[in-house]
Amino acid sequence: MSVLSGKKILLGVSGGIAAYKTAALVRLFIKAGAHVQVIMTPASKDFVTPLTLSTLSKNAVHSSFFNEDGENEQWNNHVELGLWADLMLVAPATANTMSKMANGTCDNLLVATYLSAKCPVYFAPAMDLDMYKHPSTILSFNALQQFGNTIIPAESGELASGLSGEGRMAEPENIVAFIEADLESKLPLKGKKILITAGPTYEAIDPVRFIGNHSSGKMGFDIAKSAANLGASVILVSGPTNFKVNHSLIQVINVVSAQDMYEACHEYFDKVDVAIAAAAVADYRPKHVATQKIKKNEDSFNIELERTKDILASLGQIKKNQFLIGFALETENEIENAKLKIQKKNLDLIVLNSLQDSGAGFGKKTNKITFIDKNFNMEPMELKLKEAVADDILNKVIAHFYE
Repeated sequence: MSVLSGKKILLGVSGGIAAYKTAALVRLFIKAGAHVQVIMTPASKDFVTPLTLSTLSKNAVHSSFFNEDGENEQWNNHVELGLWADLMLVAPATANTMSKMANGTCDNLLVATYLSAKCPVYFAPAMDLDMYKHPSTILSFNALQQFGNTIIPAESGELASGLSGEGRMAEPENIVAFIEADLESKLPLKGKKILITAGPTYEAIDPVRFIGNHSSGKMGFDIAKSAANLGASVILVSGPTNFKVNHSLIQVINVVSAQDMYEACHEYFDKVDVAIAAAAVADYRPKHVATQKIKKNEDSFNIELERTKDILASLGQIKKNQFLIGFALETENEIENAKLKIQKKNLDLIVLNSLQDSGAGFGKKTNKITFIDKNFNMEPMELKLKEAVADDILNKVIAHFYE
């Protein structure tokens, strides 16, 4: 999965011959899973049509401050466009447009939106070689970079003038690769390895029956996706669940029983920086597992149970520098029980869930948690979607390494 997946990209197209390449550029962004909106300068429409870019981006193309539709006029809100974007790219960035951006010459929608943008801005220059090396152009380069914008250097090759040299806009594939690499290098968990457990475990009674619980696995999968999107390499040890994940940074280890999960966690624990135990692991399992399906012969049936190995406690015993996070799902004496788990299992942080809270627990899209750290500092959180809860948990991981 590309780091651009889910990103909202605002593409500004200015009036140079390289504008024809933006059709391929938009298509590559969409293929990477990004959402794209396009702003064109009036001059750029001489080189590529708004219809082409709107069709490829699946969004209307913006060009002027307002659209006329018969007697109706619709204002294109440059502030909203600037705030919508996760990143903005100006490509091609002509000498004229870069000069306007550098000097705040706000005479078109593209520059107005640029001046309103709060997101990272990239620009890909495109012009003839003498223009590219002109002192005024160099001043624009320097000013824009001093403002915090990122230049995607022009390439050398045949130019529209017939000359050959530097000034050719980077090819669409190279622009996408440049932005992906730049974003990845700035991800806060880049280079970190995280072990995450998810879902229930199933403890066999016979070949067709088991003891399990209602955990869907959603919380663990959401944590895994959030961690990977922040640059971490994730090992996701999952019990039986219907959830699937497709991300190049997530390795899924499928297990069934508590013993399977115990073995997988111990195989990888010494290789990770963080472990987050979000799985609902069975505390007990049948002591004797029937090799054949048990027949319904008696009015009552007893199963002798034995304790499973406590995965989280065992990791706490052997941890070195790992940041260890556990979960506690409680129905009574929540705070006291969570604090005891922190001590007994040598945790750095516990995520407390209470089944008493409406909207929290198994099978829900939402969760309401309280963070308790090893010093018993408490931080209650509001009811949120589990995806947002996952982000909150990963923010605690980031704070551990960088604050």
